[in-house]
Amino acid sequence: MLIAVELDQVEAFVAIVRGGGFTRAAALLHLSQPAVSRRLELLERELGAPLFERTPKGVLLTEAGKTFLPHAEGLLSSMRDGIDAVRALRQPDRGTITLALVGTLASTTLTGCLQRFRDAHPRAELRIRTALSQEISMLVRRGDATLGVRYGADPHPEMRALAIYDEPMIVVCSPRHRLARRRRVAPAALAAEAWVAFPPRDGAFYDPYPWSLQNRLAACGLSPAEIIPIDSLTAQKRMVEAGFGLALVPESSVDEELRARTLRALPIPAMRVTIPVMLIHRRRAYLSGAARALIAELAAWPARTSSRGRRRHRDAIVR
Repeated sequence: MLIAVELDQVEAFVAIVRGGGFTRAAALLHLSQPAVSRRLELLERELGAPLFERTPKGVLLTEAGKTFLPHAEGLLSSMRDGIDAVRALRQPDRGTITLALVGTLASTTLTGCLQRFRDAHPRAELRIRTALSQEISMLVRRGDATLGVRYGADPHPEMRALAIYDEPMIVVCSPRHRLARRRRVAPAALAAEAWVAFPPRDGAFYDPYPWSLQNRLAACGLSPAEIIPIDSLTAQKRMVEAGFGLALVPESSVDEELRARTLRALPIPAMRVTIPVMLIHRRRAYLSGAARALIAELAAWPARTSSRGRRRHRDAIVR
């Protein structure tokens, strides 16, 4: 027999989790705090178990709360999908699409791809959120994002992943660096070099930039190496330009710097590596016509840029 759980009770529970407490949840839902507390009380009564443990520092999920959370988030995301599906029957080329993507990809030719989509679908509202790969998967699973573009696949059974690109990583240096004009660089020439790189993040299941660098350095016999941790791709490029070290960066993210010759690409075959870029969405999610058009645009993005990027990379090396 079904229990009498109301949607607004589930919404209150999820808001408390995301807000970290009742006060923030009340603000998110535009309700009074007693109203939020009452909804949670009714939900806990129906479920027959407390969902939160109250502490002086706030609330913590109980085992029951942790068990119920993914189902609650799935229920709310399914409801949003249903609403979007009905609205799309009346306005097939309108609606809101939230795209979550890794922040470093915003520095690449992906921005041109998104601009083409907006020009072709002016009645669709495209919202952009940036996050780490793991966070992007959470946003998509919860229904807070329609689509996600992240590094590496998401193994979750509710997710569907489409490989759209293998991002080439290249080694760059200052144009004043001693190796800047070499036509070919042996790994041994890098023995005394410092590297500017993202610091590894605690608990990250897949952290492609620091892992790729450490993997290549180890394969070339260059471990341990001096690593200068810089948690910003833009700051990394400026540091390399200033001569603080080398960096292993996405090829498409240094397009402007290579053309302006403020950075040089080093031809080091042993340091070549690619990072898979994946497009993800929930398997049972409703995808509007505009969302499907964005998927098609994202899938075509690498084909439009790869050959041009390879020519620029080759030209940057031989100059």
